[in-house]
Amino acid sequence: MPESQIVFLLSDATGETAEKMVMAALLQFRDRDVKLRRISNVRSKNQVYEALDEALSANGMVVYTIVNRELARLVHDECGSLGLPSIDLLTPLLMRIAEFFGHSPRETPGLLHGVDEDYFRRVDAVEFTVKHDDGQETAHLPKADIVLVGVSRSSKTPLSIYLAHRGWKVANVPLVKGIDPPKELFAVDPKRVVGLIIDSQRLLELRVTRLKHLGLDTKAAYADFGQIEDELQYARAFFRKQPWVVIDVSGKAVEETANEVLVKLKLK
Repeated sequence: MPESQIVFLLSDATGETAEKMVMAALLQFRDRDVKLRRISNVRSKNQVYEALDEALSANGMVVYTIVNRELARLVHDECGSLGLPSIDLLTPLLMRIAEFFGHSPRETPGLLHGVDEDYFRRVDAVEFTVKHDDGQETAHLPKADIVLVGVSRSSKTPLSIYLAHRGWKVANVPLVKGIDPPKELFAVDPKRVVGLIIDSQRLLELRVTRLKHLGLDTKAAYADFGQIEDELQYARAFFRKQPWVVIDVSGKAVEETANEVLVKLKLK
């Protein structure tokens, strides 16, 4: 069986438009095993970098619907520099319509889907999650629906954003050997905390990719296999002392891990 190919769908809204268009196109390629990886609410440069790192690691294709021209240009330029095949479904259409009407588009994400109670709930969740990414504003950790804990590059941010899009307020906290986690973490209901672990070889690949993307030395300690194994050994030992759910993210799509988080926390 040939290996599945992955099309990454980037959107600054829900991503439903891109998904429907790509699925319609894929009807003409029924003989191919293609998976769609939807990444919604992409509103910052860091989110773009995270998404493209993942696409690069999976040797995937990028399809995007981003109305903000600066971010759309960033995706275009980064895909070009990384050698990622990509297509912008929205900007050419917006520009042609702008020419026809004689003024610029509003650049407001998600107008197609209107506004309702669920929409605002998801927006609140995404805003909370972005503000509490990577150990920011730890004083508010007890307000999170879900708290993810793990070493650097263990999928904390992509998983947080994915869950937020589904309406969960998520915070994530980096686990660094030699640095005590914030005391507020231990004030969170343990039934809402998840420890993330990952295979050492997979973590090495992710860190090397990240260093390459940043133009840094791939032989840095951050991507040293021995140090990575030491970090993961520390993380496992730390998690064994906590009454938390622990999930191995190795080889799993974000959607699969997110489902496991919700099931194990009895939120689904």
